[in-house]
Amino acid sequence: MSKVWFVTGANSGIGLGVSKAALKAGDRVIATARNMEKLRSAYPDAGQKDLALIELDVTDEAQAHAAVAAACERFGRIDVLVNNAGYSVLGNFEELTTADIERQLATNFYGVAHVMRAALPVMRRQRSGHIINISSVAGVVGFKHCSAYGASKFAVEGLSMAVANEVEQFGIKITIVEPGFFRTSLIDKGSVQYADSSINDYAHEGSAEDMWSPYNGAQPGNPTKLGEALVQIAAMDNPPKLFVAGSDALQAITPAVEERLRAMMDNTGLSNSTDGIS
Repeated sequence: MSKVWFVTGANSGIGLGVSKAALKAGDRVIATARNMEKLRSAYPDAGQKDLALIELDVTDEAQAHAAVAAACERFGRIDVLVNNAGYSVLGNFEELTTADIERQLATNFYGVAHVMRAALPVMRRQRSGHIINISSVAGVVGFKHCSAYGASKFAVEGLSMAVANEVEQFGIKITIVEPGFFRTSLIDKGSVQYADSSINDYAHEGSAEDMWSPYNGAQPGNPTKLGEALVQIAAMDNPPKLFVAGSDALQAITPAVEERLRAMMDNTGLSNSTDGIS
């Protein structure tokens, strides 16, 4: 039986790759984005019966519920939810304002929470469903100039792991995807936000823009191929709880995980010494 996909941030990058791969596989897709003009441009064949385009700003919880309701009215169910919408705020932590961090979390974390909260009742009624939350290498590895973005993705991972344990009893599965550098608009000049202020003590390292902008347009990851991989994962009876996407992601994440394990094992005695009441 064909699946019904609900994809956020579907007008470009990974969201577009997932939507087109699902359609190619014979599934039906609700493609959502904040900007309907860009969304329509991304799907010139939008009149096809297996595709619905719906406006959705994930930071608006009421709009998330309305979009899910519209999706169910159109196709009757949601089998796979892909939380992909997001953007990046980059800069040294001290150079970011509280408002910068709040805006980053509003999209990358609360946006995921809003859409999950809207879709989970549908999946519980179905007693089935698969949520795929797009995290990042930055959700595992701490990078310079990436504190706000990394914090938002670490939060998505914690949310995903906790909710997975709550909803598996209803036949709902959750997969966290940790992509490396994919050829998306994440660090395009029109998408990324860099810190406005600068602190002299950090100046010798160069700016966040100096560090990240050279990667734009040179990322090794192919969103189309990632979309095809996620279609394969969604077809599995027992999909992975975690999927690392890209050879660069594996190369970055593996030593970071090994270092955490090493730190744990090196201090086992001290950890155990904190047990008991004195």
